[in-house]
Amino acid sequence: MTEIRELLLRRIRDVADHPEPGVMFKDITPLLADPAAFTALTDALAEIAERTGATKVVGLEARGFILGAPVAVRAGLGFIPVRKAGKLPGATLAQAYDLEYGSAEIEVHAEDLTAGDRVLIVDDVLATGGTAEASVQLIRRAGAEVAGLAVLMELGFLSGRARLEPALNGAPLEALLTV
Repeated sequence: MTEIRELLLRRIRDVADHPEPGVMFKDITPLLADPAAFTALTDALAEIAERTGATKVVGLEARGFILGAPVAVRAGLGFIPVRKAGKLPGATLAQAYDLEYGSAEIEVHAEDLTAGDRVLIVDDVLATGGTAEASVQLIRRAGAEVAGLAVLMELGFLSGRARLEPALNGAPLEALLTV
């Protein structure tokens, strides 16, 4: 696993002062452009899906779509997008949550998750945990079980794990990298 971590870290670019001054943005596009690194990432996340007994993968908008869809295909599971409010047609379930400055809302198609589903949530970065916590609540409201949450990278200094662990209620939270 150390070898995979080193490969992934070498393909993540730091971009200073993006999206605002003082922020060090972690750009994963070089990782996605490298077939070996993207394959290693997909394989590692698919292994987590298999280990947790997931029956479906949920990807959080937008980079969670990029990571979650190939993980679902690799693991032989269905993929469910969790979108920002107003982006999905038809009947949806919505979950509002607070941001640092304001609030937001995410949605999922109501019929895409059922009581028998065990869901692995996939995203690129765990920061403060607000979106991930809202997705856990949304999945449970849809009647499914949260099998776990897997991310490429956890920004440990933002304490998202401390916020999320109570909401996960014992389901694993796995980060391939912690910065």
